[in-house]
Amino acid sequence: MPSRPGGVFVLLILAAALSGCTAHVSPRVTSSSPAAFSGIEFVGELKSFAESMGGQPTENFLNYSTRVVSDERCYFTGKLQLPEYYNTLRLVRENEARCTSRASEYDVFFYPVQAVASGEETITVALAEAPTERVLVVVPHEDFHNQAEARKAPTEVAESAATLVGFLTASAFARQKFGEDSMTSRTLARDVDLFLRKSLIVNTYYDRVRDLYKSFRAGTVTESETLHRKADLFAELQRACSGISPEPVSFNKCPAALNNAGLAFDRTYTGYYPLMHDLYTSLGSDTSALVVALKGLLSDWPKTVTSVDDLIR
Repeated sequence: MPSRPGGVFVLLILAAALSGCTAHVSPRVTSSSPAAFSGIEFVGELKSFAESMGGQPTENFLNYSTRVVSDERCYFTGKLQLPEYYNTLRLVRENEARCTSRASEYDVFFYPVQAVASGEETITVALAEAPTERVLVVVPHEDFHNQAEARKAPTEVAESAATLVGFLTASAFARQKFGEDSMTSRTLARDVDLFLRKSLIVNTYYDRVRDLYKSFRAGTVTESETLHRKADLFAELQRACSGISPEPVSFNKCPAALNNAGLAFDRTYTGYYPLMHDLYTSLGSDTSALVVALKGLLSDWPKTVTSVDDLIR
């Protein structure tokens, strides 16, 4: 079985029989050094918990991998181009040095991915070493992507939905596992609304940068003026998102790259998040009800959606 270099981690695969459910294969990672534990030892329980909330089982995170990350991606775009979402950015798979070398010509964002929704994603070294809160969010996020209904939805819709489901599932699991007053439970519950604040900021500045470039293409502002105003807008964005308090524990409160590539990437996750959050509250803040509702909606997502009322109708 795969092991971490040095023999620190050993992966054991156990079959856990659940009441009223088919037996599931759950990973358990053990270590000779308990201090090295992250949230990985809870992955099997977390996956079973997500299924109890309305998800279908996936083959993700059932095996440990010696890969440091799942993928290395370089997203890039023009200095005065702002794509809608990450799937409309230019993408190559290369290391950080090669990606950074593009920065003279493009706005770039290098992204070492901890996990992807392959359906058979492994526990990478990066994920194994991540804080517990991060692990508890990533696993249900990626598993939700592999729900058949989510695969039918537009990328930006599926990402916002998976982001909210990941936060809520992690929070509910932590509350059950560690207790409502535990630090892990309280901070994860807080992240649901902190990400809403981030979403509103990112979406606002996305619109402002997009409108600036429209003015440039229309010839109403010069290239020099556009670049100057662009720098000001990204500086404002950084100040706004840096002001989010308290500190989130499972996500970065600012885009990882404060440029066109980083902004378009983050907007993929934030664009529909306020709408998803509204849907959640309209359902009485019931995570299971949200999962069921989303799976029904994502399989046939309407072309035009501006509010929860559009979804309900």
